[in-house]
Amino acid sequence: MSEFVTISFPLLGGIGLFLLGMMLLSQGLTEFAGDSLRRALMRFTGTPVKAFGSGALLTLVVQSSTATTITLIGFVSAGLIPFGQAVGVVLGASLGTTGTGWVVAGLGLKVDFAFFTLPLIGFGALLRLLGPRRWRALGLALAGFGTLFVGLGQMQAGMGLLAQNFDFSQLPSGSLVAHLWVLLFGVLLTTLLQSSTAAVAMALTALHTGTVNFEQAASWVIGAAIGTTVTGALAAIGGSISAKRTAAAHIVFNLATGLVAVLMLPGFLWFIGVLQSRLGLAAGPLSLAAFHTMFIAVGVMLFLPWIEAYARLIERMLPERSSDLVRYLDDSLLGVPGVALVAVDRAMTALALRLFELEHDMLRGVAGIGDPRLREVEEAVGDIEAFLARIPPTGESSERLAQRLAQMHALDHAQRLIQRLQQPLIPDSAREHPVVYEALRASKVMLEHAQAGLSAAPQLDPQWVNELQMKSNELSRLLQQARQGLLSESGRGDRPVAEVLRLTDGLRWLDRVGHHVWRLSFYVAQALSLARQSDKHDEEAAAAEAGVTAPDEVSAPSSPS
Repeated sequence: MSEFVTISFPLLGGIGLFLLGMMLLSQGLTEFAGDSLRRALMRFTGTPVKAFGSGALLTLVVQSSTATTITLIGFVSAGLIPFGQAVGVVLGASLGTTGTGWVVAGLGLKVDFAFFTLPLIGFGALLRLLGPRRWRALGLALAGFGTLFVGLGQMQAGMGLLAQNFDFSQLPSGSLVAHLWVLLFGVLLTTLLQSSTAAVAMALTALHTGTVNFEQAASWVIGAAIGTTVTGALAAIGGSISAKRTAAAHIVFNLATGLVAVLMLPGFLWFIGVLQSRLGLAAGPLSLAAFHTMFIAVGVMLFLPWIEAYARLIERMLPERSSDLVRYLDDSLLGVPGVALVAVDRAMTALALRLFELEHDMLRGVAGIGDPRLREVEEAVGDIEAFLARIPPTGESSERLAQRLAQMHALDHAQRLIQRLQQPLIPDSAREHPVVYEALRASKVMLEHAQAGLSAAPQLDPQWVNELQMKSNELSRLLQQARQGLLSESGRGDRPVAEVLRLTDGLRWLDRVGHHVWRLSFYVAQALSLARQSDKHDEEAAAAEAGVTAPDEVSAPSSPS
């Protein structure tokens, strides 16, 4: 019992500290990067090769393929990055995560970093508590970096004690069955730890302390690569279609790469031996890190040339529901408020277009208050409102605050428009009346103009907003004149009072509905324009540091009185 405690306590504590350090490091770096992370991904994902490179580089920086993948899922959900490019980032993240193995093998196991990084934990904690707002995230990252190596030192101590008390040389080795048993252990360990990086670090530590031999460690690492697919599958449960597609792309790639590594394991081991004998590659953990990078790179070379076809295959496997108005809203975006607000813009645009389509059908008399789209848009408004309320307001620019306010106004007018559509006041018997017929025609013209403009989002024509306002004013004047004419006819006794009141109620309904169409369109356009302005200011700030001038941007429409 005493031996079990002596061995297990340092080992379990080291695993926990390593995982905690990874989480803190990833969270801190992601928060510190902020919108820069979004702009970097969007700027360097234009082609599959660029997407692959950005995924690998970003994962090397934040030291977590999970952080890269979660950020990516949010951007795909928000419509900022096409899924085809996202697949390239996924492949890059899989290769980039092997960089942690090189850091552990090259530094963590050779130098007592656990001692030298202790001051980082203290300094990072103080910076987190006392530093300026953005630098607090850097303090969290520094504390996480130090905790990671403290955990690695504890794991190393636990593995050393394990090797002293148990003879692992008696375990089966060399045969396919033996490799499969160790591989299965790597899969289970990664599933339990929910981190392939931690499982690989344990394999490196076990090899360094002599707990396992190189072939066993190699199978262990392959198992870790396969086991991370379980983590991805669990993370995608209940997620958006973008989360499920991204997880599926990661799962299929890692499973295929793991299978290739198992089949080619003798060849990989032979090649590592050649590198050791002819190029002086250090045996042990460094060779294992090279092996890890090598078989992931082989998988990348097999998938990267066919990345567009692979993306289409995943999309066919998981088709998108066209009626999902809130597909852009993903909880993973909440950590980057600027991106979350852009997702709300896109959801509001889709909602407005669906509302206008429904209203157009009602004006034509082919839809009524029992149309299922009314219930759909009403639920979507509630979902968007709840998502907007969860977006953290910290650190927002004036443009972001104005963007959020415009979105709230847009939601308000969407709710009011839905309420009007739930109680239409144009009876079928009155549609052919000359006054009502002309009012309906003018309403449909304005509505079609609103639909045409919003269909070009997010790049809207500024002139479209002004033209829509003029059409709204013209419609209001037309309806006012029509009501006055009907009341005059009633006063002269030319038309029954009951009929006039019914017709004027219908015209008033058209007036209010048209007003909400105009205001909803205006605020959606304003929010989209403010988002572009905010991005422009961020780019100008970054360009100023490099001595570059950013291009001009169209200003947001000002709120009418």
